[in-house]
Amino acid sequence: MSKRSRRYDESDAKVRAPRSKPRRSKDRPDYSNSPIGFVTTVDRGRITCILKDGLEITAMKARELGKNAVVVGDSIRLDGDVSGVAGSLARAVAVEPRKNFLSRTVDDSGAFEKVVASNVDQLVIVIAAADPTPRLGFVDRCLVVAYDQGIEPIIVVTKCDLGNPDEFLSAYGDLDVATFKTSAKPKTSIGSEISFATKSELDSLRHKLSAKKSVLIGHSGVGKSTLFNSLLGSDARSTGDVNIATGKGRHTSSSAYALQFENGGWIIDTPGVRSFGLEHVDRSRVIGAFEELGSLIATCPKRCSHDEESCALNSSDSNPQVSQRIAGLRRILAGSAQPIT
Repeated sequence: MSKRSRRYDESDAKVRAPRSKPRRSKDRPDYSNSPIGFVTTVDRGRITCILKDGLEITAMKARELGKNAVVVGDSIRLDGDVSGVAGSLARAVAVEPRKNFLSRTVDDSGAFEKVVASNVDQLVIVIAAADPTPRLGFVDRCLVVAYDQGIEPIIVVTKCDLGNPDEFLSAYGDLDVATFKTSAKPKTSIGSEISFATKSELDSLRHKLSAKKSVLIGHSGVGKSTLFNSLLGSDARSTGDVNIATGKGRHTSSSAYALQFENGGWIIDTPGVRSFGLEHVDRSRVIGAFEELGSLIATCPKRCSHDEESCALNSSDSNPQVSQRIAGLRRILAGSAQPIT
């Protein structure tokens, strides 16, 4: 049958499916003049942030930002209701560029990088002298992240009444990392407290953190939230114990949380970590943090791992001080390649 003699029927009709959504305009909204808020916590889809005038705003994330796009420490652009009235809800529509961020690879295959906080000046690595036992590998990995992002590391050892941390801390004497020691007071009806060797030591740590944005990180049970409360003189964070059966801490903080010091600066408490993968870290930036070794590293063979016989760093063994720095660099580089939990 020819096309000319074929009868037209309903199967020949081509019906275009109706649009389920309106066509998006190419002209996107301009939020360049929208107010900026500093994010203090992100919990269950709600963002709490502070405007420059001190007004606290609750917001929800705009869909176009994507999942996990906003973290504590971010500066975000806000749209909608920014009155701060109880029950009001603004919308986070853009995240300002970050100068750095603290993140960890959740599994060591590098499949999922979790950003914990952003725009921080100092990383306070909190460990316990005992209960739970301190681990060199964990501290080394935190140092790797700090050097990678240009963040100043600080080590705070809690529960020094249960053990002497001097031998453990001696491993970091060559890295020029500031260290502080605390002891635990017995629990009271309102929670735990931190006792410093002297009041001046507590004041010294507060001074170190003032006018800066600092983030606390450590395993569950080491006393991060207790330290957080002691530094701020508040009970903003709940505290917990260590599981006797496993020797590991129980999670008491479920989300990162930032509070401001009276004399300026912010301190961010984070949930206790159980693993700390570093698949996302650029090792060259870690090496670059050791500026005094730069001239030696420049003469290393191409693609040098810095842990082989031909490495130029081996030529400085006659200088004890430099040798200690090289040993510290090699240890944290080795730590960045090893899984630690």
